[in-house]
Amino acid sequence: MTPSAVPLPPASGAWREGDPPGRRQWYERDAPLPLEAGGELPGVRLAFETWGRLAPDRSNAVLVLHALTGDSHVVGPAAPGHPTPGWWDGLIGAGRALDTDRWFVVAPNVLGGCQGSTGPASRTPEGRHWGGAFPHLTQRDQVAAEAGLADSLGIDRWALVVGGSMGGMRALEWAVTHPWRTRALLLLATAAAASAEQIAWANIQLHAIRGDPHWRGGDYHDAGPGLGPHAGLGLARRLAHVTYRSERELQGRFGRAPQGTEDPWHGGRYQVESYLDHHAAKLERRFDAGSYVTLAQAMNSHDIGRGRGGTRAALSRVTARALVAGVDSDRLYPLLQQTELAAGLPHADHVRVIESPYGHDGFLIEVEQVAALVGELIG
Repeated sequence: MTPSAVPLPPASGAWREGDPPGRRQWYERDAPLPLEAGGELPGVRLAFETWGRLAPDRSNAVLVLHALTGDSHVVGPAAPGHPTPGWWDGLIGAGRALDTDRWFVVAPNVLGGCQGSTGPASRTPEGRHWGGAFPHLTQRDQVAAEAGLADSLGIDRWALVVGGSMGGMRALEWAVTHPWRTRALLLLATAAAASAEQIAWANIQLHAIRGDPHWRGGDYHDAGPGLGPHAGLGLARRLAHVTYRSERELQGRFGRAPQGTEDPWHGGRYQVESYLDHHAAKLERRFDAGSYVTLAQAMNSHDIGRGRGGTRAALSRVTARALVAGVDSDRLYPLLQQTELAAGLPHADHVRVIESPYGHDGFLIEVEQVAALVGELIG
């Protein structure tokens, strides 16, 4: 198929009613969800996937929490209903670190996401898309919804809660809000609170999306193919992806090489530009710009000590055995943040270091090192 014949992307890459469900199951909350910022969210639904079997005493449940543009499809191939393969393939399954012959693994799509859970692309009880009217969410709201999912599955206590980046924020919130429900905790490439620099990077991405003329205040979900805020979402992804990788990797992998026979002096691209274009185009087809805004704002609001007497007091609530790890080349969530977390958690010792040239994305790519950390906690 020639580039000119590539179909236009839909206005939103969100999963929609009538699409193949894939491996998803759904949890529906019976009552409205009160929100930390005020008001409530009616009709809450979470999509989730599971692997393995829940033990009769329900003691073998593991909660896996995804990062910003992840979803419930942690492992498995791309298939109808799942536009991409699992984002942590190699970690879950028979004989792997999260051995499904032993553990019952649960992975929800975060509240505010776009792959089956309630978010801006979802419909209100009146039948219209939420769009720009979708309320502000925090990690505490998202964990409250996930606690309802755990209740519906009959899980009183997680044997392990694990997450990286945004997923790590929620994993930490689980351990602070529900200490008795979290037996072990694995935090990867995350922080106790979003830093000024992290908020600044997200702010530029939010401006890129909101500045797209097709954004329409967030009310674009009924637009035709090619008429969503794809340019803004793609620009946000390009910027974010640079912060996710390291300068060393980008230089070693691409340098100043042109893309194929393209001439950068005459309208062509460098390889690194083509690489960013590729990742932007993929996200435009599988994600929703409104969810990107909602989740980025939630990440900016992350502060485990808010209303709890500060970070130290909040971390002192954690009763779980905890392990904190960071990536040595991470310039977005630098190791200092994980070192501070490990020092503040009562049952954590020194920070573990994932050695990787891939920057922040190292926690997703270095599966063998992450598997070793899982084994250290629950092996």
